[in-house]
Amino acid sequence: MQRRHLLSLLGAATLPATTFAQAGKPIRLVVPYSPGGPLDVIARALADKVKDSLGVVIVDNKAGAGGNIGADAVAKSPPDGLTIVMGAVATHAINPWLYARIPYDPIRDFTPITGVAQVPNVLVMNAETAARLGIRSVADLVAYAKKNPGKLNYGSGGNGSAGHLAGEMFKAQAGVFMVHIPYSGGNPAQLALLSGQVDLNFDNLATASTNIKAGKLRALAVTTTARSSAMPEVPTIAEAGGGLARFDVNTWFGLFGPAGLPADVTRKMNKAFTDALASPDIKARFASLMAEPMPSTPEQFGAFVKRERAKYEQVVKASGAKVD
Repeated sequence: MQRRHLLSLLGAATLPATTFAQAGKPIRLVVPYSPGGPLDVIARALADKVKDSLGVVIVDNKAGAGGNIGADAVAKSPPDGLTIVMGAVATHAINPWLYARIPYDPIRDFTPITGVAQVPNVLVMNAETAARLGIRSVADLVAYAKKNPGKLNYGSGGNGSAGHLAGEMFKAQAGVFMVHIPYSGGNPAQLALLSGQVDLNFDNLATASTNIKAGKLRALAVTTTARSSAMPEVPTIAEAGGGLARFDVNTWFGLFGPAGLPADVTRKMNKAFTDALASPDIKARFASLMAEPMPSTPEQFGAFVKRERAKYEQVVKASGAKVD
């Protein structure tokens, strides 16, 4: 009797994740940031959308250490399909180079499921400053910066932030020098730009859009390789030429499971989430956040993450940014 009970328990421990889901066990979707941000909003919308195909999905916010705490929690979870994470460019491409030590390997310790969304960043200037200096385009900005090294400054949400690294990439590719002024978050950096304390920022398009439309900020270019559908009239930095043809920076999110997630579970999750990304209501929600859906196969997403990780290795090292 005891032997039969033990065998039963062992059999239950090896059941595939799909069986657990069918038995009513919820899937935990870890968001490694605080509630309320775009990544959290998107995660909750998707969790609701996939409940018919995957069962109940509970969003669990585990913020801290730039996203490392939440990502690590999933990296160390069993690969049973019941714990996944909404990773991001920070957790899987920037933090490995920015932090002196992180408790997980962004490639080895995860199974890519699908890309979810990318939010373009935008190069914006204080409108009054741009008018005073006669800067109406990226080409104008580069020309002015080359003639006046160190006279322009740019703000960011802090050392190692997306805005900081975009600025360092811009400086390196354009061959210019601008002074970086870090602030304690994106909101203080934007306030400094609006008040004229700094000349330009590389800001999130969704955050900057209201002030762009109000004429307080001049949008010179988006930082992605393609124009944003939310503001198609704004060119890309790459279109400006002048050594910037390879410029590509955006904030992206994507879903990962722990390493060793079974292939059938990965495929099932991939289909559920990519189907959700194609639905009209999710597309509308993304549009309100100025986010572009980026569904992909697990293989495509894994290759993308490796490219992003290699790209940011160079950028972070060039910036000199470091977090102990």
